[in-house]
Amino acid sequence: MYRYDQYDQALVDARVDEFRDQVKRRLAHEITEDQFKPLRLMNGLYLQLHAYMLRVAIPYGTLSGTQMRILGGIARKYDRGYGHFTTRQNIQYNWIKLEQAPDLLAELAAVEMHAIQTSGNCIRNISSDQFAGSAADEVADPRPYAELLRQWSSFHPEFSFLPRKFKIAVTASDHDRAAVKLHDIGLQLHRNAAGELGFRVFVGGGMGRTPFIAPVIREFIPVSQYLSYCEAILRVYNRYGRRDNIYKARIKILVHEIGAEEFTRQVEAEWALLEPLALDAPTAEYERIKAQFAPPAYDAAAPDSIDRSDPDFAVWVDHNVAAHKVPGYAIATISLKPVGGIPGDASAEQMELIADLAAKYSFDEIRVTHSQNLVLADVRKDQLHALWSALAAADLATPNLDLVTDIIACPGLDYCALANARSIPVAQSIAVRFANLDRQHDIGELKIKISGCINACGHHHAGHIGILGVDRKGEESYQLSLGGSGAEDTSLAKILGPGFSEEGVVDAVEKVIEAYRALRLNPQERFLDAYRRVGAEPFKEAVYG
Repeated sequence: MYRYDQYDQALVDARVDEFRDQVKRRLAHEITEDQFKPLRLMNGLYLQLHAYMLRVAIPYGTLSGTQMRILGGIARKYDRGYGHFTTRQNIQYNWIKLEQAPDLLAELAAVEMHAIQTSGNCIRNISSDQFAGSAADEVADPRPYAELLRQWSSFHPEFSFLPRKFKIAVTASDHDRAAVKLHDIGLQLHRNAAGELGFRVFVGGGMGRTPFIAPVIREFIPVSQYLSYCEAILRVYNRYGRRDNIYKARIKILVHEIGAEEFTRQVEAEWALLEPLALDAPTAEYERIKAQFAPPAYDAAAPDSIDRSDPDFAVWVDHNVAAHKVPGYAIATISLKPVGGIPGDASAEQMELIADLAAKYSFDEIRVTHSQNLVLADVRKDQLHALWSALAAADLATPNLDLVTDIIACPGLDYCALANARSIPVAQSIAVRFANLDRQHDIGELKIKISGCINACGHHHAGHIGILGVDRKGEESYQLSLGGSGAEDTSLAKILGPGFSEEGVVDAVEKVIEAYRALRLNPQERFLDAYRRVGAEPFKEAVYG
């Protein structure tokens, strides 16, 4: 994984010192909250309903065991003993005291971490495929390119005050595990007819109040030129993006209003001016960064089989273990979705255990997923059972990846000042309702995503079943949507009908699922495929009568 150089460390250390002085002045009432707000947001510090929340960047979701151990220690020392992993592959702490924030950031800086650009109208944390570098189906490791984007976008003077926040995702597989079509810029690494490596470029996707699926604006840009091409995209957006209306400020609105063809024309014209200026990283810098993502020392003699004689272990393997590109190894997903738990939460003790397990079984590296789980990407197959046993003892081995209880949920009204309704209790109630693993496995792949407001931090637009919490005359109400997907078959969910109470939406979800079980052609037909085949009407009838 990438290690800081002297410039990275100097930038982060300087920011900690700067913010320490800003906090000191705020606590001394030398600056007002209005003056302080943009300063704290530049450091990922939000003022939520009950306390400050700190969002820590985890670039492209990759962590070392040492970093994870520090995150666990921070949860114990500065929070209430836990952290919350997010859909942007970050971690959030919900109970931060302002006077302690500079010390917290200093501890992060000591292990090459920070909270810079996790908030504000700038380029946010670059995300990627959680299986990157290990996936059997990728054309190349996308993380070196994500790291170059991180370096390019950090403190970029032209893009520090964009019309609105900006999100970029990078993947290298036809199986989209990074939801690239639902990002402001999505980059898919692939090879052209000549075998050259480059990116398919999607621009203008996003969720929130007005969801859009990003169109392709360029089928192929060589990897040697993608940074200058991204620069051209951002310059067009920065020039023409709306600044008079926060609800129309995202690049997706600009692409929609002028059309993908005209937007592409403007980007190409801008890039024609930029490309001769040699703004892309020199080859030597590409190679320096790539070298830091060299494959670990795999054991060529590792046996390429798994002893499945333990039935509980075999179920976990079937659902939480994916194919690796190297024989004898596998990719293991650690579920942060125990029945009745808060999706994405991990205790300090669990984080410290995962750090130990990463050091023992996966070359001291951990990944954060978009679905709020964790991954050990390089586990020997003959060590999977030992790993599973250790995870099971810590309530981290629920075999529910992509099943009905593997729910994405935002913090909702329990924490967020923007929320209209609670998300966490709904997720917990659904998980309890479908706790039986045999029932979950019979239902099969079914992705439920819950947002507590229209900002869609829970990605409800991309849920096979999406739930949106809204305010109805002072009461929490929940809209049910069906048919969304954030994968390579990207689609936006459509509202099924009138909303429900908290208890009523759980009943409605169960009715939808039972209708699917009655409608499916066979147990192998996914919920999403059945919905697309029969449409919404049979589900409306099942729910509303």
